[in-house]
Amino acid sequence: MRIMGIDPGLANTGYGIIDSVGQKSRLVTAGDVVTRAEDPLPKRLQTIHDRLAAVIREWSPEVVAVETLFFCTNVRTAIAVAQARGVALLATAGSGIPVAEYSPLEIKLAIAGSGKATKEQMQKMVRAILALAELPKTSHTADALAVALCHAHSQHFRNLVTKSLGRKVSKQR
Repeated sequence: MRIMGIDPGLANTGYGIIDSVGQKSRLVTAGDVVTRAEDPLPKRLQTIHDRLAAVIREWSPEVVAVETLFFCTNVRTAIAVAQARGVALLATAGSGIPVAEYSPLEIKLAIAGSGKATKEQMQKMVRAILALAELPKTSHTADALAVALCHAHSQHFRNLVTKSLGRKVSKQR
């Protein structure tokens, strides 16, 4: 399954695409969409949308996983992230690709085993899981890959449960 993870942000939106089969995942591509603070907001949002839409067209993910908003004490930051998240969702909507959403806590638990994992711990775990030669270039890229890996792990678990329930049902007949 080809999974695209997105870590939305107005200044930096990370994206990462992995191929996942069973418990094995490999990096396909990853990067950041960087916008300039001096550009008007509509232009920054258009840049995020256009770049993500281009990545989706080029790499054809089967599902997109996006980090949900978390409680933020800085209202301006929360609004900016919400706007970036909105255009990221819009970029996926045009392609008809299903979207899965995960909270930062769910992602940290799935990747590092702790909801209190630091950015550095997450980067190291992403590197280890994907067997990368070096750490992802930015924390945004690492976060996007972590979102994709979280979905891969979640999907693998769902498949195991489905198989298990299917076996139990067939044994009862």
